[in-house]
Amino acid sequence: MAFDPNPLFETFEAFLDQDFSSESSSINFVSDYIESFPVALCASAGYRAVRSFLRAYEGSEQTFNSYRTHVERLLLWALIVRHKSIFTLKRQDAEAYLQFCRNPPTNWIGSVTRGRFIANKDAETAVVYPVVPNPKWKPFSQKLSALNAQADAVQVYAASKGTMNQIFSVCSSFYEFLAEDNLVSLNPFRLVKNKRDFTGNLTAEAQNRALTPLQWDYVLETAESMASAEPLRHERTLFILATLFAMYLRISDLVGRSNWEPCMGDFRQDPEGNWWYHVIGKGNKPGKIAVRDEYVDRYLRRYRTFLGLPNLPAEKERTPLLTTLEGRAGLSGRQVRTLLQSVFDNALAKMKAEGREAYEMNSLRSASAHWLRHTSATFDAPFRKAKDLQLDLRHSNLSTTQDTYYHSHDQERMHSIKRLGMRERD
Repeated sequence: MAFDPNPLFETFEAFLDQDFSSESSSINFVSDYIESFPVALCASAGYRAVRSFLRAYEGSEQTFNSYRTHVERLLLWALIVRHKSIFTLKRQDAEAYLQFCRNPPTNWIGSVTRGRFIANKDAETAVVYPVVPNPKWKPFSQKLSALNAQADAVQVYAASKGTMNQIFSVCSSFYEFLAEDNLVSLNPFRLVKNKRDFTGNLTAEAQNRALTPLQWDYVLETAESMASAEPLRHERTLFILATLFAMYLRISDLVGRSNWEPCMGDFRQDPEGNWWYHVIGKGNKPGKIAVRDEYVDRYLRRYRTFLGLPNLPAEKERTPLLTTLEGRAGLSGRQVRTLLQSVFDNALAKMKAEGREAYEMNSLRSASAHWLRHTSATFDAPFRKAKDLQLDLRHSNLSTTQDTYYHSHDQERMHSIKRLGMRERD
């Protein structure tokens, strides 16, 4: 059966208003469309996974709209073109998708951006499907020149380098999200060979997903201000932010897995007085991460004091690492992402209010929880041995750490050349 691409997700406001306790879309047409795909493609599960990913960006309409475009396209492509479940895509599939985005077929391209859904004017079906996809909506849009529009011509679609970079970044972030929730075992986009063949002059992956030092200062200061202003709500938020950053953690290292619930006793002190955080990581591999002194002294102690606990964790202490505001043990990954998104949004608002330039803020608009891991590793790489950083990041191969983090950071690179003259070297 041939399928035409149809929109799957609502506008920002309608998306937030839907009943997320339902496993299917709030739009009947979308639910039936998704369920019409062969069972082997796991279309319904893929839809729910994409919806959960988008919920992490419900604090920013601009970010939501951008991410919705890219992950919706990916899901449609996997189902319609590749005939595969989104959970089973491999490196070759990721490369094929990037090539598809550079030159999509004409029936996937519209001349302008259209509304996604319209009221159903067919009286016979309107009761079941009150809204239906706009037939003029397409996953891609290519604005025609005035001359070609008058001649009803079709221009060749040409994705810019910036667009391809964004596609690569968002899709990679999506698979990191799936991996954190144990829905996939690998990120096919991270395995893509010769990324420049698909994305143009793509900068180092970590830099694409790392805050600048200025942005991080704003983010941390914002979290501290939020915690001071509303401690009952945001001391936990500050602790989450600081913990993820301090130890290069994935969200699953903080919220746990089906066979492991993080507790305060997972912070353990060795005979020399050094602190280590013990985790069950990806693939159920146990690991331990070195804990920096400033984190212990400034953030771990602070949070435990707020909870009414002794300053430092006791051996085999079973106090849950995170709890709900009502005191129930554990938070979901989605809840953690929502809390962190509020920090990013408030930090961005603060930068705007203080008159920061657009170039200083732009990348912060796309920041997600996983950026904290890359930001911290990017900052620390110049001061740590590659092997030490690899062990704390829990990369299987040292080459992954070296290729990702041991490069010149843009700010450092510019600083090293900015004031050098053409003749003098004093």
